[in-house]
Amino acid sequence: MLLFTVGFLDINFVDVLDILLVSVLLFHLYKLIKGSVALKIFVGGLSIYLTYLVVKATDMELLSEILSQFIDVGVIAAIILFQQEIRKFLLIIGKSTDFKNFPLFQLFRGKGKHEEINLDILAIIDAMKDMSGTNTGALIVISKDSDLQFYADTGDYVDGKISKRLLLSIFFKNSPMHDGACLIYNNRIQAARCILPVSENPNIPATMGLRHRAGIGMTENTNSIVLIVSEETGQMSFIKGGKIDHNLSAMELRTKIRGYMSDGQEELAQKTA
Repeated sequence: MLLFTVGFLDINFVDVLDILLVSVLLFHLYKLIKGSVALKIFVGGLSIYLTYLVVKATDMELLSEILSQFIDVGVIAAIILFQQEIRKFLLIIGKSTDFKNFPLFQLFRGKGKHEEINLDILAIIDAMKDMSGTNTGALIVISKDSDLQFYADTGDYVDGKISKRLLLSIFFKNSPMHDGACLIYNNRIQAARCILPVSENPNIPATMGLRHRAGIGMTENTNSIVLIVSEETGQMSFIKGGKIDHNLSAMELRTKIRGYMSDGQEELAQKTA
């Protein structure tokens, strides 16, 4: 459907939609890479491409041939140079696409039957209370959907049953495993001394240390929650989806963990009842 004409160009609805979608894509791409060296690389690559279009339009064959060689390998070069940004972009898309509530997905999981909460929350809370009282720093990741194999590989495998004494032993200040995160999945301590991705959010207060930034980064990249005991203040914190709640009591922490573990299951149970 023709909307209007600009000179010799006929503009229709699809053209307008195409321009809007490209504009939105470029805007989000700019937000993703602004403030990093990737922005300068992107501008440099865009300049070469625009120069190539001008050279090709003016029939400069030799220069056009040289620049075309850069353009031909541009996709491969972009993947190499922007691998971190591409990974972040795909993670954003993956987090915004939730298949868990799709009827077909529920059918393959067992006709939508909800799973029982299988996590020894009491042992985790008791250990955190003891560590809070002694200002022992702790970083605990809990996942209900994935074993977080990529992050587990960065630490030491434990594969032990959750217990208060085991958690206290891991985060004991003189323990060789205390530095890093402890991963919990399927009611077992999967690994310890794991390295987590540090958040690059510029809005994080400067008062937050590396432990809190790593916790925020982990929940930005995965559908997990992070529990933290501050080594400076002894305060217990809960992080989900990049948002942190400070200075929580044991009861508040327990409620939030249970809420995460049962998220979506109660609604699913009501639908299938």
